[in-house]
Amino acid sequence: MKLENRKLKVAFATLGCRMNQFETSALEEQFAVKGYDITDFESVADIYVINTCTVTNDADRSSRKTIRQAKKRNPNAIVVATGCYAQVSPQELASMEEIDLVIGNSHKTAVFEIVENYINEKFQNKVFIDNIFRENDFKTFFISTFYEGARPILKVQEGCNSFCSFCIIPFARGKVRSAKIQDVINQVKILVDRGYKEIVLTGTQLSQYGYDHKEGNLLDLLKNIVKIEGLYRVRLSSMGINEIDDNLIDFLTQEEKVAPHFHLSIQSADDKVLKDMKRNYTVKEYVEKVEKILKKRPETAIGTDIITGFPTEDDKAFENTVRNVENIPFAYLHVFTYSMRENTSAVKLGDKVPPHVKKERTRILREIGERKSIEFRKRFLDKELEFLIVSEKENYKVGLSGNYIHAKIQTDKPINSVIKAILKDVGKEREDNYAYTEN
Repeated sequence: MKLENRKLKVAFATLGCRMNQFETSALEEQFAVKGYDITDFESVADIYVINTCTVTNDADRSSRKTIRQAKKRNPNAIVVATGCYAQVSPQELASMEEIDLVIGNSHKTAVFEIVENYINEKFQNKVFIDNIFRENDFKTFFISTFYEGARPILKVQEGCNSFCSFCIIPFARGKVRSAKIQDVINQVKILVDRGYKEIVLTGTQLSQYGYDHKEGNLLDLLKNIVKIEGLYRVRLSSMGINEIDDNLIDFLTQEEKVAPHFHLSIQSADDKVLKDMKRNYTVKEYVEKVEKILKKRPETAIGTDIITGFPTEDDKAFENTVRNVENIPFAYLHVFTYSMRENTSAVKLGDKVPPHVKKERTRILREIGERKSIEFRKRFLDKELEFLIVSEKENYKVGLSGNYIHAKIQTDKPINSVIKAILKDVGKEREDNYAYTEN
């Protein structure tokens, strides 16, 4: 497809997780460096790149909807689908008349090159995908330009070796591949030298970092990172309790540079369902890990993911989940409704829980999650917390504490400043809190 000789506009849309957000940001940087204009996805562009998600059926639908919106906005545009949905179901996406290119995660670092070659009519292929399980090396982009406020997100690991019965992600991301420790250290140093105080480490399953090489595990990586002069805080993304041993817990709870905020997915709080999910732990074992963390560092925020409507989740199992979730001191819950995904072993179980029952169970747990979030934040009312200023609104700054409390603060301090403020008001929404400085 030859496009007229002018500066081309490219727009990006991202569905799903931080990994996708990181990678979209890196793709934007590649196109920008090569002279393309980066424009808003709602605008008319020459090229649309949609970074898809496939974690649930709803994610698939949202991806397809976003693709159709792009082509409708400019019928002459090149529409590119990449990401996890593209990796897992390339032919399904290729059959959509709105799509020009399907580029799997196996080729994600080559998106720019593939699009350029397509523009210059160097091939007629539509689908670019390899077996993701043949990927043995960690492939990353340059320094992340994706930020949550003033916080750079750094991808250090990809893939998962767990193969939980419900999860499509290993088929979309492959087996574990990790960045070399020195490469991570070099990138963190560059970001700190640029003035950033908090770095967020992300990966498909961060606690499996290092499973693919002999350089060391997550604990070894963190011991090196906290030595970097000028680094204020490092925050960790989602981890699994199976990979968190006592040595790691001791470090996470004693090292002040590690944010006291850990996202530990439980997925169900019923032992029978956990076994059927192939999670390889019991509720008791999960609780023991959480209690160890909180005993050593009581201010810690523990977040989790939980799935409702798994095929073997009967009424009794759901009652167990509700009771246990009520008792576990979560700071927040992310609740998802089960979707049957092809290639996963849970497909053999069927989809036994009626949709209306799934919907009601999801509602119940989300209400519990909202209440627990408020209760957690109320524990810190009238207490002084240390906040990193991460963004600026019209009349206030937004601060983020180590234990993941967002607060609106009236201050003249610039973004990236660290200040102490007293939490004075807690709202229903996670970000709807107010803190005040004493001067």
